[in-house]
Amino acid sequence: MSGRPLRQEDGESAALRHKEELSRRIKEQKVVVDELSNLKKNRKVYKQQPNSNIFFLADRTEMLSQCKNTLDELKKAHQEMENSEKAKIKK
Repeated sequence: MSGRPLRQEDGESAALRHKEELSRRIKEQKVVVDELSNLKKNRKVYKQQPNSNIFFLADRTEMLSQCKNTLDELKKAHQEMENSEKAKIKK
């Protein structure tokens, strides 16, 4: 670490960056859910292994379910962040 004390602006800018990153991931996940929802039933879906360039055949409905769950978790985290900001403002 730099040895200097953490200023309030540093914390606020970090929170803003985290919020922007969360918003970006929510938009990305919405696109994935829409794409999977609009696929024809006979289309194949492949899932990429983490930290690799290897793809495996996956079940479309299972992938759609996982993506919807991920989207719900991201929305929940975003809502919690919004609520904590509102609570700070009220104080």
